[in-house]
Amino acid sequence: MPAFSGPVPNGTHGVSTGGSSGPIFGAISLLAMLSYVAATVLLGRRLLRTAHGEGAAKPRALLPGAVAAVLHAAVSYHSLFGHGTLNLGFFNALSLVAWIMVVLMLLLALGRPVESVGVLLYPVAAVTVILDGLFHAPQFLGHVWWGLDAHIVISLLAYSVLSVASLQAILLAVQHHHLRNKHPGGLVRALPPLQTMETLLFQMITVGFILLSLALVTGLFFLHDIFNQHLVHKTVLSIIAWVVFAVLLWGRWRFGWRGPVAIRWTLGGIFALMLAYFGTKFVLDLVLHRVAG
Repeated sequence: MPAFSGPVPNGTHGVSTGGSSGPIFGAISLLAMLSYVAATVLLGRRLLRTAHGEGAAKPRALLPGAVAAVLHAAVSYHSLFGHGTLNLGFFNALSLVAWIMVVLMLLLALGRPVESVGVLLYPVAAVTVILDGLFHAPQFLGHVWWGLDAHIVISLLAYSVLSVASLQAILLAVQHHHLRNKHPGGLVRALPPLQTMETLLFQMITVGFILLSLALVTGLFFLHDIFNQHLVHKTVLSIIAWVVFAVLLWGRWRFGWRGPVAIRWTLGGIFALMLAYFGTKFVLDLVLHRVAG
């Protein structure tokens, strides 16, 4: 994605273990990680009960994830702003995106049957919390004006929505595999009907595609040079991802694409986005120790 390119970077770069977070935030990080683990276990048990025809209240299933998200928010806030200025280092950004994904999933789950995504998402979020606590690759941004702020926020939302869609696509792939092999029991029985899963997937992709389009447009307007040396890979890969999702939505509208075709295109698009931001950021922040933006 073409996001996070501050015009006035400063501070240190590189990776270190430990840090200045202190024992309090270390304890909060551990609690957040354990809460995500507990949320995964409890949600998995709910899915198993649902698969066996036993009802389970959705709010009770979402509560552990909400608790974990609150703790995660405290950790991310300290990592991002604990030094008095915005720190968008690799591990901080990774944790922030995971947190946004969890919050989006929880909000969506209030009205739609997407809570099963938490079985995949919660463990990922737990890992990012621990990585954020153990490793530091600071990238401090100085004064950031409103246009860049808008670009960053829109880009984060686009990446997060499409990442949640990719997890939905993985569950849909599992569902297709079981049904194709005539094994409709187990997890598949706990998931919503296939048509509902696909409808939810394309709703997420549509919203994510609109946000990604806005991210690219705001990048063109608010970044000094979207194709400069350290942004060109990010920009080109983001455009490739945009094209992938555009083709997928067009194929859905024109040819009724669904099932494995939709899954492959979705995962291909999110792979391009992962390379665009985190792939580029990993190389620049952690390998070359340069400002990744």
